[in-house]
Amino acid sequence: MRARKPRRLPVVLTKDEVRSILTEMSGTPKLVVSLLYGTGMRLLEGLRLRVKDIDFVTRVIVVRDGKGQKDRRTMLPMVLSDPMREHLEVVRVLHQRDLGEGYGEVWLPHALSRKYPNAAREWGWQYVFAAAGRSTDPRSGVVRRHHVEDSGIQKAVRSSVHRTGIAKPVGCHTFRHCFATHLLQDGYDIRTIQELLGHADLKTTMIYTHVLNQAGGRGVKSPLETL
Repeated sequence: MRARKPRRLPVVLTKDEVRSILTEMSGTPKLVVSLLYGTGMRLLEGLRLRVKDIDFVTRVIVVRDGKGQKDRRTMLPMVLSDPMREHLEVVRVLHQRDLGEGYGEVWLPHALSRKYPNAAREWGWQYVFAAAGRSTDPRSGVVRRHHVEDSGIQKAVRSSVHRTGIAKPVGCHTFRHCFATHLLQDGYDIRTIQELLGHADLKTTMIYTHVLNQAGGRGVKSPLETL
């Protein structure tokens, strides 16, 4: 029998720590990390987001092909509506320029490019967090505009954490843990959080209740305080 991998509690920041890290960030990295914390998405789920998957009217984001190749829905935080709209206007200008120069294609999943030949140039299929420059697809040789590199976002997070002086090991995935734990602290039920995170098993989501218990999140007082 294989040895069981020990289960570790995730690192979770306080709301003040999240705020201080975001204050040290700017531009696209700040918008990406704000979205990760505000929606519970994984880093690549956020970077692979397409324009068509954001509904500003209902404030819903559809996460496509998440872990386990499952789709799910999460919220678009109201405070991010205007920043996201402004960001997409910049991306639209890039896309229009690409089209004018004979480019403008984006990679499509599941052979959709063969089924819908013109879809790759449509605005709705473009990446929300499009890269600043075009690149050549090594498999097909087609010049496209991909999404921004995940390494750039990770580097921006590390730099911001260093400037705040926070000693905890913080990465992009930490903000997903913070999303779930802070929702529990605010009184939302575990089933709702399970759906927002896209966990197939409730036991996976239950780990955040252990984080709350460890931090005294249930309001339990130590007997020392009653002496």
